[in-house]
Amino acid sequence: MADVLHIDPGDLKMRPIKRAVEALSDGGVIVYPTDTVYGLGCDITCKAAVERIQRIKGRDPRKPMSFVCADLNDISRYAQVSNFAYRILRRLLPGAYTFVLPATKETPKLLRSRQKTVGIRIPDHNVSTSLVAQLNRPLLSTSANRSEQDAITDPFLLEEELGAHVDIILECGELPVAPSSVISLIDDEVEILREGSGDLSYFLDPGSALSESR
Repeated sequence: MADVLHIDPGDLKMRPIKRAVEALSDGGVIVYPTDTVYGLGCDITCKAAVERIQRIKGRDPRKPMSFVCADLNDISRYAQVSNFAYRILRRLLPGAYTFVLPATKETPKLLRSRQKTVGIRIPDHNVSTSLVAQLNRPLLSTSANRSEQDAITDPFLLEEELGAHVDIILECGELPVAPSSVISLIDDEVEILREGSGDLSYFLDPGSALSESR
């Protein structure tokens, strides 16, 4: 059964972060909060842990998952970032967005789509960013729920549904239901793949700086 550790983003203590990072470094799987929903996470370089998350979710292994990077420099290691994409990422990250970009060879094959793209996040949440900073590697980012089911936002339900399948649950109370907005920037073309959390007016307003940058 998972260890359930309460964590307060407003008064962040490093002890639970370090416990979670130890588990991740040992190939473990955790549940952690983001600026949108609770996520299932592991070290993206640990193939066994990625496959374990796929089994926990009952997810088609051919369907790629996104991951959390530390900063824009980190993103450029795993994705090809054009000047056009960079301006958007710099403006909107950290935030409640997942950006789809061409993957580099540094991205593990399990996390690349058939089109050799990758989804990358930098959540606006200090627990997520602290985990990545302490792990010193990206953290898998997929909602903490079974595939085709609603995201679990209640910490008690998280323990009930996933406690037997993960190593640590970092809980900080109930979170919003809406997942991140997913936006493709492939070929310098903006395509909103999923409307979720995150203000999309930057992409929808004809008079925005985005239009002027084309």
